[in-house]
Amino acid sequence: MSTSGDLLIDAFGRIREVVHETVEGLEPEDLAVRLDEGANSIAWLVWHLTRVQDDHIADAAGMEQVWASEGWPDRFDLPFSQSATGYGQSRRDVGGLEGVTGDLLLEYHDTVQDRTIEYLSTLKEKDYERVVDDTWTPAVTLGVRLISVISDDLQHAGQAAFIRGSLGRR
Repeated sequence: MSTSGDLLIDAFGRIREVVHETVEGLEPEDLAVRLDEGANSIAWLVWHLTRVQDDHIADAAGMEQVWASEGWPDRFDLPFSQSATGYGQSRRDVGGLEGVTGDLLLEYHDTVQDRTIEYLSTLKEKDYERVVDDTWTPAVTLGVRLISVISDDLQHAGQAAFIRGSLGRR
């Protein structure tokens, strides 16, 4: 019988699979392609989905984000705030990920995924009921927050995979 934790670990593993299938083998120029001037690139989508996961999991677990604790802002050297996660960023900011390599994106993503799986492995069924954000009505529980991250990540991973598929048609 699967526990909630087993199911969540499986779901996050599926995100990792899509991200790897999408990014592996692409050059920085491919990762930076935008289907039009207002669109997101593969690099930005993967960076964003990973930043949001890092931010939300760290907050829920009461830990520092991997981004800050392991020096990722310096490695990415992006032209905007080091605390940015992608929410509310401009078209210009999306272009700030030009030149980022697939290896860098995947290394950051895998590090966040590993931290996520490690955290999920510690949870008990009752932990999913804990309120992690009371600014919403109804208040957001840990279980709801984790499902929200999975949903957001899968949407963005799918968008990135769509862009990759379109690269061969150009």
